[in-house]
Amino acid sequence: MAFSLMSPFTFMTHCSSSSYASAPSNLGTSTTTARPAVILPGLGNNTGDYGKLKAILVKEYGVPAVVVAKVSRIDWLRNAAGLVDPNYWRGTLKPRPVLDWYFNRINEAVLQAKELAPGGTLSLIGHSAGGWLARVYLEEFGLSDVSLLLTLGTPHLPPPKGVSGVIDQTRGLLYYVEKHCRKAVYTPQLKYVCVAGRYLQGAPFFGKSDVEINSMVPTDSSQPSAEAVLVNDMSNSVPISKGFRARFVGQGYKQVCGRADVWGDGVVPEESAHLDGALNISLDGVYHSPVGSDDELRPWYGSPAIVEQWVQHLLS
Repeated sequence: MAFSLMSPFTFMTHCSSSSYASAPSNLGTSTTTARPAVILPGLGNNTGDYGKLKAILVKEYGVPAVVVAKVSRIDWLRNAAGLVDPNYWRGTLKPRPVLDWYFNRINEAVLQAKELAPGGTLSLIGHSAGGWLARVYLEEFGLSDVSLLLTLGTPHLPPPKGVSGVIDQTRGLLYYVEKHCRKAVYTPQLKYVCVAGRYLQGAPFFGKSDVEINSMVPTDSSQPSAEAVLVNDMSNSVPISKGFRARFVGQGYKQVCGRADVWGDGVVPEESAHLDGALNISLDGVYHSPVGSDDELRPWYGSPAIVEQWVQHLLS
């Protein structure tokens, strides 16, 4: 299948990675009660890619049970079934039945997590496409078992229509999600937390970029806020480059959000990884995938130093 990735209150807390430099490292020993968690792999990833993240959450932060949905790389070939659906060619493809195999894996993982830590709600952690697939799952299977949806580098928004050179890689799936899935919320009963990475700013393939290099930090990192402060401090991210790399990445960003000269995690633009109504967080220097990542030089969302910046949402 050709998808390559892949409110009353709007909390827009944008955090640079340095914002949490002084955050306590002993969150796992706090008195908060962690929920069991289910990790949902992104497109092209498999269960094993998240083994280290699972170990970090259990051993360092005391999450009582972490289950990674059972997905192999070859499983993603099942999406080719969408090619025989006329809606694929019209750009109006629906998640079901093409992606039922993935929803079944989510359901199996949820049931397993509930058996390992019965009696309460759980957290869904969706990486990349796993985040918007989680939204469809919640719409189809219900919300009663889930109190947190935390997405990591998820392309939540469909690409804009009518932009030259932009082709919807999901063939209509994200338009369906936007139209049919309930809006994000941040309430005591259910919280949406959307984490975006600012690893590399793209550039147009031709011409110049006029985008300013800005980072955002919260006015008060202890409390979700609708306000944010812009600061020119991108020491942990890769600045805009006129080289081939930025232009190549920019073309990928353009297919997702309609623009090349934006910040993103190397695959998903920052603006596409946020949702109105959710608690939105941006982290500098964070790469998209566990594949090709390096905890020191190119950390991804599941690297130890990066997990420390979002794990509090699993523990509260």
